Amino acid sequence: MVRNNFYELTFDKKVLYSTQQKKLLRLMKKKISIALCYDFDGTLAAGNMQEYGFLKKLGITPKEFWATSNKLSHEMNADHILCYMKCMLDAAKARKIPFKREDFIACGNDIKLFEGVATWFERINAYGASKGVEVKHYLISSGLAEIVEGTEIAKYFEKLYACSFMYNGYGEAEWPARIVNYTDKTQYLFRINKGCLDPNDEKGVNAVMPKNERPLPFSRMIYFGDGDTDVPSMEIVKKNGGHCIAVYQPRKKGAPKKAQKFLEDDRVNFIAPADYSDGKKIDKCVKCIIDGIANEIKLQEL
Repeated sequence: MVRNNFYELTFDKKVLYSTQQKKLLRLMKKKISIALCYDFDGTLAAGNMQEYGFLKKLGITPKEFWATSNKLSHEMNADHILCYMKCMLDAAKARKIPFKREDFIACGNDIKLFEGVATWFERINAYGASKGVEVKHYLISSGLAEIVEGTEIAKYFEKLYACSFMYNGYGEAEWPARIVNYTDKTQYLFRINKGCLDPNDEKGVNAVMPKNERPLPFSRMIYFGDGDTDVPSMEIVKKNGGHCIAVYQPRKKGAPKKAQKFLEDDRVNFIAPADYSDGKKIDKCVKCIIDGIANEIKLQEL
């Protein structure tokens, strides 16, 4: 048997760790992960992402575009997400401006994020780490994945769930590949909950998994949203012990009132202005939730 200060190697090749190593392993096993799940439009950035680079390039006003999309949805009794994606393709084709994947990504550069969002991820990750918590970020949006990929914050998401296009042999968008409507969003919450992150893994996400074995319990989730399309997701997270924050733009007509209604209807735990800067309400809320989760785990270990 070989001995030194770090380990003992026995004849049957099993490793018997020193007290110091065992303590380190225990700390690694106790690592707490939490999931911060975000909508995008109206939650991390003002307006709809299509209204920045895409519509400007085509010379279409947001009012004109959404009126056309909503009319199509009403007349055809069609999903409004599929309709806006069709209208994007139709508008580009009518103007003979083909959009490739890289063109959509370039549109993401024009998006104006809310105050503090650009530095939010690194700040909150650092705070979580100081409390022994690993913060993971997930985007669940009805907007376009390609556009989000062009933003400066795309690199911070563990997984980006959003709509996307199929592309033809010339690299041009020609058909929806995936849509994420308001009920689809709940599917991705369960994927995060169960650790089945691949959107094509249907067997895994539907498999029976005891709640105490799920990698990210709903009680360790925080959902950020701003509108009616977020309600099903808010319901699932909040009813299962998680936390929901309704984000609103203080100067947008009706936004503060809508957020307050979410609170009164018990859809969310908190409402906060769309400012992610250090020391603002969102920042304080999330840090308090992280503190609570960390302390709860410590109590369970006593």
